[in-house]
Amino acid sequence: MNHSQWRTRRTRKLLGETVEESPAYVEAGHAFALGQAVHDRRTGLGLSQSELARRAGMTQSQISNIEGGDSVPTLPLLTRLAKALDASLTIDLDGDISAFVFTPHGAPGPGEEPSEGRSSAA
Repeated sequence: MNHSQWRTRRTRKLLGETVEESPAYVEAGHAFALGQAVHDRRTGLGLSQSELARRAGMTQSQISNIEGGDSVPTLPLLTRLAKALDASLTIDLDGDISAFVFTPHGAPGPGEEPSEGRSSAA
């Protein structure tokens, strides 16, 4: 096959072709979506990566790795991040789509009236 015959994953999906996604590809999508949610909440609060790291008992480079989608945090670490971001974290892993939502404390939760929480999906 030469380069002119390659089709992107998106193009193949649009053409109705079955697209097999490797577990690593799916995991990378989850990590990226989580990183985007952390970044959105952090910047929404006006925090630097260093300040968020201090609040969560982490290093700035760990926050950078999470926001860049370069790591998959553990549940205890996600708990610390949510607390440091003064929010609840809702994770929805349903089929082909994953969503990570940080809902500020005091805001309506998922399924209630629209919240100020930001959602990031993969």
